[in-house]
Amino acid sequence: MENHLHLIAAAENLSKEMRTFKSFTARSIVDWLTQHQPQSYWLQCMEQARQQHKNDQRHQLWQEGFHPKMISSEAMLKQKLDYIRNNPVKRGYVDDPAHWRYSSYRNYLGQPGLLSVTLL
Repeated sequence: MENHLHLIAAAENLSKEMRTFKSFTARSIVDWLTQHQPQSYWLQCMEQARQQHKNDQRHQLWQEGFHPKMISSEAMLKQKLDYIRNNPVKRGYVDDPAHWRYSSYRNYLGQPGLLSVTLL
């Protein structure tokens, strides 16, 4: 989505892995924008979003923290997958979840996706 991310992930230390993911993606995006669009609207937004106590960085891409939910059953996993797949449909971006280019749903249908995923 344009302003948030849903994902299903597993790790021995999920908090550490999420910090690594957020740090890597933020650094990659900020570096790309700085190199290709140094006066971009997005860089200005990320400068304004920076938390005052963050003296070691100039930009803030992600909100601090994350909101994990333990998936405790196959039924809950299916519910979460359905929610994620239908989010772009609910927002009115596409009529069919398979039309959302960034969805793993395409991979489950045997269609190429933009991102590599591990199928469950």
